[in-house]
Amino acid sequence: MTAPPDASARGQLEALGQSIRSQRQKAELTLRELAAKTNVSNPYLSQIERGLHEPSVRVLKAIAGALNLSAESLLVQAGLLDPMPGDQPEVPTVADAVRADPRLNDDQRRALMSVYLSFVDEG
Repeated sequence: MTAPPDASARGQLEALGQSIRSQRQKAELTLRELAAKTNVSNPYLSQIERGLHEPSVRVLKAIAGALNLSAESLLVQAGLLDPMPGDQPEVPTVADAVRADPRLNDDQRRALMSVYLSFVDEG
């Protein structure tokens, strides 16, 4: 038995939505904050994150811009676009690692980020 023709499209939309949600959470933004930054409604962003709607190029660019990503990198992460030859895999930043570490609580994250940024800002 084969999958319906739209099954792979649904999977790609779900992958894109999961990628956007993951990047939003890494950026420590709520759905409402992302909606305000992108000028896209909160319910529509929620539906995109759940893979229920295919966003337009304008919406993808707005989301990517708000998350400090290129639209192309967002599509690559979601598996909708092949990486360009020679592209290096994205290396997580210190801030990404601190935000993603489940062993840290919010106070510890803030303290680590404060120390890290004090070193980086001094140059």
